[in-house]
Amino acid sequence: MCNLYNISTNQEAIRQITRALIDSVGNLEPELDLYPDRFGPIVRNTPAGRELAKVRWGLPSSKEALFQAAQKRADKLRAKGKEVNFEELLRMEPDGGTTNVRNLKSKHWRRWFGVENRCVVPFTRFAEPDYRDTSGGRVPNAWFAGGEEEPLLCFAGLWVPQWTSVRKIKEGETTIDLYGFLTTDANDFMKPIHKKAMPVILRDRDEIETWMTAPWEEARLLAKPLPNDALVLLPNQQPI
Repeated sequence: MCNLYNISTNQEAIRQITRALIDSVGNLEPELDLYPDRFGPIVRNTPAGRELAKVRWGLPSSKEALFQAAQKRADKLRAKGKEVNFEELLRMEPDGGTTNVRNLKSKHWRRWFGVENRCVVPFTRFAEPDYRDTSGGRVPNAWFAGGEEEPLLCFAGLWVPQWTSVRKIKEGETTIDLYGFLTTDANDFMKPIHKKAMPVILRDRDEIETWMTAPWEEARLLAKPLPNDALVLLPNQQPI
């Protein structure tokens, strides 16, 4: 599961590869590490046209996941002899967001498969924990890119407008746009580091256009592992 990526490019390059007509990000940092729950640049379909915007990373978690989390909190409170208003506890259950969409058969995700909720997430490299390191201590990151020159690529993503939830207890309820991106089975190149999954990556304008405009039954065919020679493993890099 990819929970860290980097984008090192300029807004014009993103606009060109994605055909974005509207730019709402202001000034984009020349190099930016993105972690979950932070605001990252995406290109999304909107009624006004294709827009480059900054959106919060982490799609809404399922009702089932939030219910189970609230149930655990309620059980702990009851064990301490406290009264519980479960409906209110569930309403205020923190949802840090789901960063990656894997199960495309899930009813939870299906409502956002239309072109109006599709987006692409530009990146130049992404990280996975490198558990091959046996030296002990903090697990280093392995960084992947489309080549040593780190060309601009995109994750196939989904975005949700104006979702009301509690992201963090100290924030309380917020209503905000959210995004995440798809993952699929790992190819043989990825498996030594991450056995189960890799991001769904779009490598050119044609694939981006298909993802952003095609009917779902066609667009979903892009959710597949890359060829084994499509990525390189970069020299060890620490987050900026």
